[in-house]
Amino acid sequence: MEGEAIAPFPSKKGGAIMRSFKTLEAVTLTALLVAVPFAGAYANETPTAIVDQAQGLDQGIADARQQNTITPAEAQRLHMRAIHITQAAERTAAEDRGTIPAAQSRHLLRRLDNLDHTLQVDTGNGFAINDDDAESGIYPN
Repeated sequence: MEGEAIAPFPSKKGGAIMRSFKTLEAVTLTALLVAVPFAGAYANETPTAIVDQAQGLDQGIADARQQNTITPAEAQRLHMRAIHITQAAERTAAEDRGTIPAAQSRHLLRRLDNLDHTLQVDTGNGFAINDDDAESGIYPN
């Protein structure tokens, strides 16, 4: 053992150590790229986006009523639905330290989108394309 030379630590580019670091780097990067979208999907949100969208929808309802493109009864019905969605968002946020779970936030935003769709159809600015009771889209005339 005395006369044996110890092999030097591989340091050349492309050596086994460098390859293992590159593999580790690639695996780490891949894990991050996969994990980041899922982290956002489960993050809680504040009710601000829902309240803002509901206020915009309310303004659209008021504009449509002022232009006589919907009846007062329809305007009242749409307005009450928007209020109920906003109240649900605020109630949920109050129960959960000011935030709304992401899944429920998406559900409430989808309800507002459906309500906006109804307003678009009622005012003649859009039309429904039904696909076997699937969600309908808005398509401008």
